[in-house]
Formats: sequence, structure tokens, C-alpha cells
Amino acid sequence: MAQLKAVSAYSCPNLSPYGHKTEQLMHHQLWKAKPFKEFGPRTSVGVSKPQVITAVLSSDTEKGISEYKKSGGLRGKLEKVVLAYSGGLDTSIVVPWLRENYGCDVVCFTADVGQGIKELEGLEEKAKASGASQLVVKDLKEEFVRDYIFPCLRAGAIYERKYLLGTSMARPVIAKAMVDVAKEVGADAVSHGCTGKGNDQVRFELTFFALNPKLHVVAPWREWDITGREDAIEYAKKHNVPVPVTKKSIYSRDRNLWHLSHEGDILEDPANEPKKDMYLMSSDPEDAPDQAEYVEIGIEAGLPVSVNGKELSPASLLAELNEIGGKHGIGRIDMVENRLVGMKSRGVYETPGGTILFAAARELESLTLDRETIQVKDSLALKYAELVYAGRWFDPLRESMDAFMEKITETTTGSVTLKLYKGSVTVTGRRSPYSLYRQDISSFESGQIYDQADAAGFIRLYGLPMRVRAMLEQGI
Repeated sequence: MAQLKAVSAYSCPNLSPYGHKTEQLMHHQLWKAKPFKEFGPRTSVGVSKPQVITAVLSSDTEKGISEYKKSGGLRGKLEKVVLAYSGGLDTSIVVPWLRENYGCDVVCFTADVGQGIKELEGLEEKAKASGASQLVVKDLKEEFVRDYIFPCLRAGAIYERKYLLGTSMARPVIAKAMVDVAKEVGADAVSHGCTGKGNDQVRFELTFFALNPKLHVVAPWREWDITGREDAIEYAKKHNVPVPVTKKSIYSRDRNLWHLSHEGDILEDPANEPKKDMYLMSSDPEDAPDQAEYVEIGIEAGLPVSVNGKELSPASLLAELNEIGGKHGIGRIDMVENRLVGMKSRGVYETPGGTILFAAARELESLTLDRETIQVKDSLALKYAELVYAGRWFDPLRESMDAFMEKITETTTGSVTLKLYKGSVTVTGRRSPYSLYRQDISSFESGQIYDQADAAGFIRLYGLPMRVRAMLEQGI
């Protein structure tokens, strides 16, 4: 079994890898966790300690839920549900709601996809205080970058000209892990905290369907009567779930090792400029260093392997480029996109390391791929990005397209040097042992391979259809 580690918990699903993104963010105090012996050691980071209202499940509540477990819940009967869990208000109240409505045991699942949030400690105690029987925590960072991010990078997948698919790539790796955990613990259902208005519900559930169609899927936000944060707090108090009390963020965010997204508040008006203090992963280009920095990316068969000559694991490589790129204000994107469910939404994305990697990969392909191959690859990249955005990661079509991308980039090996300066990424050099560029052919000086006189016959033949049409129109 892969090593399992504790990860950051989110104050609400807006900033979690699996929660809904319409509620406001909160931060909460985390209780000091005992070592999670079953799943190995944890890592820990410092956290702030805002005021918290704590409570223990009352005997009446426990008794009531026990009765539901015996006879089934208000909406039916399930044996065990694996819940995508962040530790925030919204996923915490899902725990007693599932027990009450489906009479089931609840196993909470948390994934580390590189969120980097400080709210880490106390997840196990918090999950159990909400009524869960168990918490499972998995470190998915390397798998996320190696098996999801890098294939999209190799394919050149960009949604609607700008979006580098940060959230879209994270959902299938999390959902896949949930299916694995469901098998490990003998669960017959899975549950998530996505609303019925966004893309993430589709991404999670298509993965569930593809990997285990026998699993029941419970989506509380499409079933319950809770409509907002105040309703959620009231439900939590009624069921003695710990409720954090703190200042809430005005933005809805999603963060992982690839990117950080921002939605909500003033961003809901596309005419408004984002506030300077909204950004968290990158410096304002105006405040970035006055001295440019050069970085060299090593690539083998279309996949990044090194930074400045130093070979790194996929997750470590991306983390280092995030640090370098963020310092120089690289990778800020402000766009209005078409959601899968039909509406338009405005989002601002920070993808510093990813922006550097896309520039490097595309530039190296200019040396190693011919014109026809580049054109076909670029046309397929549009469909590849659409499939990933729509949650069809495990669709045979995407897998087949990925096989094409892997084959076509076999010779995309070499290095690219880029100059980073106040928000811009400029390519300054590229080299490859498989380069199709020949200086002796491309030079303006005369050469033995290319005879300039041959161009006359080529132009006559290439332009023949245009010439014939003109003759027809002019009666020649």
C-alpha cells in the first residue's frame, strides 16, 4: 500500500479539493492529533488558532443515529460511505447527515494534492467528533503530477485558450483514491460535497462510474434543504458538530500543487480588476525583482525531468518552479470560461510553475516535430483539454489520445532556457539531440542540400489552383 500521510484540511469545501465552491471560506483551530498509527506518520505545519466552538456528540444524538443505523435512515439504507472530507464546516455536517439519512457508517477520506494549507492537525479527532468511524489520509502529490499533470502537459491541453486545467486534473486522482479506499474498507457508497451548480460533481461521479459502477453516489447538496452557511451552522449546532468561528474569506478558492484558483466577490463582475492582495502564489509583477532570472528545463520524451541541471521527482520539480515563478509574478490568468453545466463563470488562476513548463515543452517541440505533426497534435490537444475539463479522464477516447501523444513526443528530448522577468516568460535558447533544425539548410548562405532555384517550380505547382481559378474568372 502506498505511504499515507496527513494533509491540510480546509475550513470549507471552497478551498478543499472536493468541496463546493459557493460558500465563503473560514479558518478554524485544529486540535492536536494523536499519531495515526494505521496509516503511518504525519507531517505538520504551524497553524493559527482562531476561536472555536467545540462540542461532543450528545448521548441523545448518538442514540438517535444508532436507531437509524439499525432500521435504515430517513432516505434509505447504506452500509458504509466513503466521504471526501476537508475538515471544514460543510463536509463536517455531511457526516451526521449521512448517518441520519442513510443509517450508515461514514469513513472520511482526505487527499494531499499539494494544497499547502496550514490547517493540518486534528483531522482524525475532528472527523470522529462529527460522527465518522474512521479517517483515511493519502499523499497523492507524486501520483497527481506524474500521472495526471504531466500527461496533460505533454498533450498541450489548454481549455478555452487560457485555463491550464488545475482543478480538472485534481478531481479524478482524488476520486480514484476514494474508489480504492471504498474497496479497502468494504464501503458500498461514496459521497462528495460538491454543489449541483458546478463542474466538480460531474468530474467526481464520472470517475466513480468508470472505476466502480456498483458504488452508490450520495451528493448531499443536491438532496438536503441546507441552502447556505447559516443553515449549515444551525445544523452543525443541532447535531453537536464542532463549529469554527472566525473571519471568512470573501473568495472561493481551490488550491493544489499545480495552481490556485479564485472566484466570487468582486470577480463575479467581469469588468472588475482583481485586488492586489487576492493573489497568494505569485508576486505582483510590478513588485517582482528588477533582475531577470534564467531557468533551464530538461525534458525527456515530452516530460520534464530537471531544473537547472538538477533531476527532481515530478512533485518536487513542480514545487521548485512554483517558487521560482511565483517570485517573478509568472502565471496569472484572468478569464471568463464556459462551465460544463452551461453557464459562464469568471475565474482568476495562478499557475507559476505550470506556465513555465508549458512554455518550455511547446518550444522544444518546435525543434523536434514537423509542421504536419504539430498541426495534428494541436488540433487533438483541444479535444483532449475538453475531455479533461468535462471529467472524462478515464474515457477510452482520452486514453487513446494519450497513447498518440506519448508516441508522437518520443523524440521531444532536450532542454529549454527561459528568462523570467516581471510576469513574462521569454524563451532564450533551446537544444535537442533530435532537432530537425539544420543550420546548413536554414542559413541564407548557399548550401548543397537546398538549391534556391528549385523554389520557382515549387511555387508554380503550389499556386496552380489559385492560378486556374483566376484564369476562369478572367476568361483566360
